[in-house]
Amino acid sequence: MHIVIIGATGHVGTYLLPRLAALGHRLTALSRGKRQPYHPHGAWGLVDLQQCNRALEDSRGTFGKRIADLKPDVIIDMICFNAQSARQLVEALGGSVEHLIVCGTIWVHGPSAQVPTLESAVRHPFGDYGINKNAMEAYLLQQSRLGGVPATVIHPGHIVGPGWAPLNPQGNFNPQVYSGIAAGEELVLPNFGLETVHHVHADDVAQLFQLALERWSASASESYHAVSPAALTLRGYAEAVYGWFGQEPQLTFRPFDAWKACVSADDAAATYDHIAHSPNCSIAKAQQQLGYQPRYSSLQAVYEALDWLIAHGKVTVPGK
Repeated sequence: MHIVIIGATGHVGTYLLPRLAALGHRLTALSRGKRQPYHPHGAWGLVDLQQCNRALEDSRGTFGKRIADLKPDVIIDMICFNAQSARQLVEALGGSVEHLIVCGTIWVHGPSAQVPTLESAVRHPFGDYGINKNAMEAYLLQQSRLGGVPATVIHPGHIVGPGWAPLNPQGNFNPQVYSGIAAGEELVLPNFGLETVHHVHADDVAQLFQLALERWSASASESYHAVSPAALTLRGYAEAVYGWFGQEPQLTFRPFDAWKACVSADDAAATYDHIAHSPNCSIAKAQQQLGYQPRYSSLQAVYEALDWLIAHGKVTVPGK
């Protein structure tokens, strides 16, 4: 089977392409060419890797035809961010592909209401990213159900893995939060630290993409959450990280407006986005329909990423 992967060298693609190569698929991978996969793997020598600027070609109206001309059986699109981009691709493909699997986000839900949140829950997305991803999904699944290109949307949580900084216990991406915890310093959390974050290891996201591909008759015209088995509260997450370093938790709490004065503007903005969403998503649908079984809990996934940060000097640990 010829599979075209758009946005192939990012977090999930690093794990997904070796999985697909091991199954004997012919792979064409498109990326901007600005980075290599996060981890070397011999499978990349079997991939036809092509440079592509998706945003530029979308603006010119040429991207869809470029993909159609590759004559794929299946397309995996990791970097589709709005309905207009999805429409251009679908219209260029016509009925020429068997399956289109697209990366969404759990932020399509907006704030959690009843938890764990189901894919079918009423949605109230906010912010350009969540709103546009929600519109993209609505378009793809509607045209799929009406007999167009069979489409599936996978919604990852906060993707974690070795090679990049995970979302930390304050709800932002500053790795120095971990250095402070390792030294036993006080960590100030917003509000009561009871907002939630929902991580997922990049390889578990790759697993769900693979399952959607293999079980296409079940996954077509459906969407699925790709998250760990359970979300974390900021407080519980912080307490666990203190324990990893043999430290007693040193936590204090402040209302958000007072808390944000303690951090940079960028960190405060990232934290607000995450705690305003406070995702806590169910994986029951993916388990029941596709057999999804995450290998990593949220804490296991973060631990692996944190170990990489320490080994590469991005997080400092006293005595090391």
